[in-house]
Amino acid sequence: MNREVQEYKKIISSIFDEIISEEESVKKAAAVIGDSIMRDQVIHVIGPGGHSNMAVEEMFSRAGGFACINAILDPGTNLSHGGFRSMKVERIPGYAAAVLNSYGVGKTPNEVLIIINAYGINAMTIDCALEAKKLGVTTIAITSRSFADRIPKDHPSRHPSGANLYQSVDIFINNHLPYGDAIISIDGCEQNVGPTSTFCNCFAANYLVMETCKYLVSKGYTPPVFRSGNMPGGDEYNKHLVEKYSGKAILLF
Repeated sequence: MNREVQEYKKIISSIFDEIISEEESVKKAAAVIGDSIMRDQVIHVIGPGGHSNMAVEEMFSRAGGFACINAILDPGTNLSHGGFRSMKVERIPGYAAAVLNSYGVGKTPNEVLIIINAYGINAMTIDCALEAKKLGVTTIAITSRSFADRIPKDHPSRHPSGANLYQSVDIFINNHLPYGDAIISIDGCEQNVGPTSTFCNCFAANYLVMETCKYLVSKGYTPPVFRSGNMPGGDEYNKHLVEKYSGKAILLF
């Protein structure tokens, strides 16, 4: 039996248990998102930098996910254009304002922006929260408190203010990212392997979707959830959702 893989599985499972304990914050966020959905608004989602974009993709155009997601997948921080390039872009102060504007954030009153960033410290991440507040947009963060608190305030990857995302938003959901991200040591390998951040982000995001669906149902509202297009009848089922939101979200379904 592969000891390292078993340990990896065990730790990932324990992180999920910790995220589940964030029920109070998740339910609070779900109510805010649900109310926005019932106003026929799209829910803006951004993962400012690198692999955090993957959690946005997890929520977008997804079987079992909301049709009303305005996925902010900025080419500047997308890994398809280079990992170290993405890292440089996400550290540029002021960059986020133009991105949010380009994706139509804040065009109507009382919108919601979900900011997903495991580390929660880089310039673009913090600027997303600050700019959204200027626009009157409610901000929800999926991020790590323990990680952010341990990174020196003058670290090059930080926002110039040294701010943490979890302290800069209206609602904070802790994804319980372990310090260092990678958690498994291999004899003879200098650095740990087995990263956790994508698991943390995506599990928390899907938890939030589930709780929002429960909230909507409790209000007598049918959640706008996609069916898999690979299933019989999937395209037909999804057609009315695509028609409803295609004019409101920037990316096409």
